[in-house]
Amino acid sequence: MRDLKIPESRHPEKAHRKDNAQPKKPSWIRVKAPGGKGYAETHKIMRENNLVTVCEEAGCPNAGECWSQGHATMMIMGEICTRGCTFCNVATGKPDELDAFEPGRVAHAVKKLGLNHVVITSVDRDDLKDGGAEHFAQTIRAVRHQSPDTTIEILTPDFLKCDDSVLETVVEARPDVFNHNLETVPGLYPEVRPGARYFHSLRLLQRVKELDPSMFTKSGIMVGLGEDRQSVMQIMDDMRAADIDFLTIGQYLQPTPKHHAVERFVHPDEFKDYETAAYGKGFLMVSATPLTRSSYHAGDDFAQLRKAREESLAKA
Repeated sequence: MRDLKIPESRHPEKAHRKDNAQPKKPSWIRVKAPGGKGYAETHKIMRENNLVTVCEEAGCPNAGECWSQGHATMMIMGEICTRGCTFCNVATGKPDELDAFEPGRVAHAVKKLGLNHVVITSVDRDDLKDGGAEHFAQTIRAVRHQSPDTTIEILTPDFLKCDDSVLETVVEARPDVFNHNLETVPGLYPEVRPGARYFHSLRLLQRVKELDPSMFTKSGIMVGLGEDRQSVMQIMDDMRAADIDFLTIGQYLQPTPKHHAVERFVHPDEFKDYETAAYGKGFLMVSATPLTRSSYHAGDDFAQLRKAREESLAKA
């Protein structure tokens, strides 16, 4: 019986890899252990609705803070991914069948938590013809039905092995923010994100804007994987050429010794430099800190993003 709590069972594709040393984290990376009444209540609602969260599966360092405030990022379509990215702590292997009742359970949890803004992500489902696009659309519609005032942000896979039309299925469900992370610079894709294609992911985000110019688009990268400043500047330019509105940059943290090594811990001053450069390139919203993650402070960031667009249009 496979036990996803055991690293060898969770990541069988990494079992043969040599161990990479896990360096001591600097002071600016450390966070408080999760706990408190709010955290416990969020945990209870997730378990009662039999829901998976990326906060837990990916080992997010901000889970304690977010859950204490009643915020959790829902991860749909199961807890097993068909990809084996070397940075990721989500379990890999053959996923279970889709749960037709999951969209309703997600919607119920969003209503119970009273969320003003929800982030919904998923594992990669290369085993499905549409990559899970219809399941995303059903989940968006279910949340809209139960919580019509809640804004919805989705963080999707790349739908690499699917027909181009599946993207239309997701966009037509009208999420408020369409996020797909590029994760790292193109030169590191073969070792960091095998199975994905940099320019396919970039084009996916560009096509979202072509299908619906009013939809906010968002993408993020990790630093500390071995990239240099020039390559980060280039990825910013590529994103702006694809008309991406919102950029997130965070420090890569190594989940286990079998995962990709942390090449270095990027100092907060460098993150500030990246933020300044990104705003200079025309992004409406930028979050660049060591602990930045795609859904960290997503609700507050969305409010700022919407305000930034309004101000930009007023100046035009």
